[in-house]
Amino acid sequence: MRFDVVTLFPGLVEPVIEHGVVGRAAEQGLVELHCWNPRDYTRDRHRSVDDRPYGGGPGMIMLIEPLEAAIGAARAANPGAPVIYLSPQGRRLTQQMLADRAQQGAAIFLCGRYEGIDERLIEAEVDDEWSLGDYVISGGELAAMVCIDAMTRLLPGALGHGESAARDSFSDGLLDCPHYTRPEEYAGRPVPRVLLNGNHRQIEVWREQQALGRTWLRRPDLLEQRELDARQQALLDEFIAATRKR
Repeated sequence: MRFDVVTLFPGLVEPVIEHGVVGRAAEQGLVELHCWNPRDYTRDRHRSVDDRPYGGGPGMIMLIEPLEAAIGAARAANPGAPVIYLSPQGRRLTQQMLADRAQQGAAIFLCGRYEGIDERLIEAEVDDEWSLGDYVISGGELAAMVCIDAMTRLLPGALGHGESAARDSFSDGLLDCPHYTRPEEYAGRPVPRVLLNGNHRQIEVWREQQALGRTWLRRPDLLEQRELDARQQALLDEFIAATRKR
């Protein structure tokens, strides 16, 4: 998969492909990253990329021309890839959005800075707008890195175990179940006995029930969007009853 990022700070974004899962995927040739700096496409001696907003107000607005040129270069190098603007005003990011885009194999991320980007550039060049959530960070670079990491995990061969991504939170609309490793007991807290008995069917049922229960406890809104079958509902009801007895 090819990622292109239009950013004033390539040095901030580039390390995402040097470490961890993304770094290993890059070594295997599964992903590549290219950054395009709008400053390289300026025409004045000050290499200006922003100016004061019309109508007054605080902060600066990113200029159209250098962004347009940088996006054009990215599009030429990555034909057919959509330009995704990362901003608080975009659609709230979901695992399904990332999975859909990962299947397409390419993306161009546009990173805003300052008070934002001239709206005319967004109208002319942006294909989609994504938000990490209902909060504001200083620029789109961290958001681009999050998207690159999350999408890379979904690529076949990127993770050590083929089922790892499929078991992640949100992959099937639920939060992940709790996980345990050695020691068997820590500070008086033992590992659940079902995980030690070697019965894989019981373990899978327990994990499914825990995923349902954890989602009910922490993100009930996800369950509202999901229709449980009779078996899943029974597992959840059992979890709820046990929780309320504690």
